[in-house]
Amino acid sequence: MEQDFDFFKTEMPESRKADFYLGCLDGSVFIDFNQTSSNLISLCRISFDGYGCCNIADTKNLLNFELSKKFIEEIKKDKLDQGKLTPLVKEIIKLNQEYIWTDALEKYNLIDRPK
Repeated sequence: MEQDFDFFKTEMPESRKADFYLGCLDGSVFIDFNQTSSNLISLCRISFDGYGCCNIADTKNLLNFELSKKFIEEIKKDKLDQGKLTPLVKEIIKLNQEYIWTDALEKYNLIDRPK
Protein backbone atom coordinates (compact mmCIF):
# COMPACT_ATOMS: atom_id res chain seq x y z
CA MET A 1 0.00 0.00 0.00
CA GLU A 2 1.33 3.43 -0.96
CA GLN A 3 1.86 5.81 1.93
CA ASP A 4 -0.03 9.11 1.87
CA PHE A 5 2.64 11.78 2.13
CA ASP A 6 0.06 14.58 1.79
CA PHE A 7 2.35 16.79 -0.30
CA PHE A 8 1.58 20.50 -0.19
CA LYS A 9 3.02 23.53 -1.95
CA THR A 10 4.81 25.97 0.29
CA GLU A 11 7.25 28.87 0.24
CA MET A 12 10.66 29.28 1.79
CA PRO A 13 12.72 32.27 2.91
CA GLU A 14 14.80 34.16 0.36
CA SER A 15 17.91 32.40 1.70
CA ARG A 16 16.55 29.05 0.48
CA LYS A 17 16.15 29.65 -3.25
CA ALA A 18 14.47 27.12 -5.54
CA ASP A 19 11.83 27.08 -8.25
CA PHE A 20 9.35 24.80 -6.47
CA TYR A 21 8.83 23.85 -2.83
CA LEU A 22 6.89 20.95 -1.39
CA GLY A 23 6.26 19.98 2.18
CA CYS A 24 4.90 16.66 3.35
CA LEU A 25 4.15 14.51 6.37
CA ASP A 26 2.63 17.40 8.35
CA GLY A 27 5.66 19.62 7.72
CA SER A 28 8.24 17.05 8.86
CA VAL A 29 9.91 17.08 5.44
CA PHE A 30 10.50 19.92 2.97
CA ILE A 31 11.76 19.31 -0.55
CA ASP A 32 13.07 21.97 -2.96
CA PHE A 33 13.26 21.54 -6.74
CA ASN A 34 14.73 23.53 -9.60
CA GLN A 35 13.75 23.61 -13.25
CA THR A 36 16.55 23.70 -15.81
CA SER A 37 16.49 25.83 -18.96
CA SER A 38 15.51 22.66 -20.83
CA ASN A 39 12.56 22.12 -18.42
CA LEU A 40 14.05 19.20 -16.54
CA ILE A 41 13.46 18.93 -12.79
CA SER A 42 16.30 18.60 -10.31
CA LEU A 43 16.28 18.04 -6.57
CA CYS A 44 18.27 20.80 -4.91
CA ARG A 45 17.51 20.38 -1.21
CA ILE A 46 15.63 18.22 1.27
CA SER A 47 15.24 18.78 4.99
CA PHE A 48 13.95 16.45 7.68
CA ASP A 49 12.80 17.06 11.24
CA GLY A 50 15.44 15.60 13.50
CA TYR A 51 18.13 15.42 10.81
CA GLY A 52 18.64 18.82 9.23
CA CYS A 53 19.05 19.88 5.63
CA CYS A 54 20.79 18.11 2.75
CA ASN A 55 21.90 20.44 -0.01
CA ILE A 56 22.23 18.63 -3.31
CA ALA A 57 24.49 20.79 -5.43
CA ASP A 58 25.51 20.32 -9.03
CA THR A 59 23.98 16.90 -9.46
CA LYS A 60 23.03 15.78 -12.93
CA ASN A 61 20.49 13.31 -11.54
CA LEU A 62 17.41 14.91 -13.10
CA LEU A 63 13.99 13.58 -13.90
CA ASN A 64 13.82 12.69 -17.59
CA PHE A 65 11.83 14.88 -19.97
CA GLU A 66 8.57 12.96 -19.66
CA LEU A 67 8.66 12.76 -15.84
CA SER A 68 9.73 16.41 -15.58
CA LYS A 69 6.79 17.41 -17.76
CA LYS A 70 4.40 15.45 -15.51
CA PHE A 71 5.94 17.01 -12.39
CA ILE A 72 5.58 20.55 -13.75
CA GLU A 73 1.97 19.88 -14.76
CA GLU A 74 1.14 18.57 -11.28
CA ILE A 75 2.93 21.26 -9.27
CA LYS A 76 1.17 24.03 -11.19
CA LYS A 77 -2.27 22.72 -10.22
CA ASP A 78 -4.17 24.32 -7.34
CA LYS A 79 -5.01 20.91 -5.89
CA LEU A 80 -2.12 18.47 -6.03
CA ASP A 81 -2.90 14.94 -7.19
CA GLN A 82 -1.12 12.87 -4.55
CA GLY A 83 -1.34 9.70 -6.65
CA LYS A 84 0.49 11.31 -9.56
CA LEU A 85 2.95 13.40 -7.54
CA THR A 86 4.13 10.74 -5.08
CA PRO A 87 5.90 8.47 -7.61
CA LEU A 88 7.56 11.51 -9.24
CA VAL A 89 8.94 12.79 -5.94
CA LYS A 90 10.06 9.32 -4.89
CA GLU A 91 11.79 8.84 -8.27
CA ILE A 92 13.86 12.02 -7.99
CA ILE A 93 14.77 11.13 -4.41
CA LYS A 94 15.84 7.66 -5.58
CA LEU A 95 17.99 9.23 -8.31
CA ASN A 96 19.73 11.37 -5.68
CA GLN A 97 19.68 9.09 -2.64
CA GLU A 98 23.49 8.85 -2.52
CA TYR A 99 23.48 12.54 -1.43
CA ILE A 100 20.78 12.14 1.24
CA TRP A 101 20.92 10.50 4.66
CA THR A 102 19.60 6.95 4.27
CA ASP A 103 18.30 6.78 7.85
CA ALA A 104 16.20 9.93 7.29
CA LEU A 105 14.82 8.58 4.01
CA GLU A 106 13.94 5.29 5.69
CA LYS A 107 12.39 6.94 8.75
CA TYR A 108 10.06 8.99 6.55
CA ASN A 109 9.50 6.13 4.03
CA LEU A 110 10.75 8.19 1.10
CA ILE A 111 12.69 5.30 -0.39
CA ASP A 112 11.45 1.81 -1.00
CA ARG A 113 13.40 -0.76 0.93
CA PRO A 114 14.77 -3.67 -1.09
CA LYS A 115 12.48 -6.66 -0.93
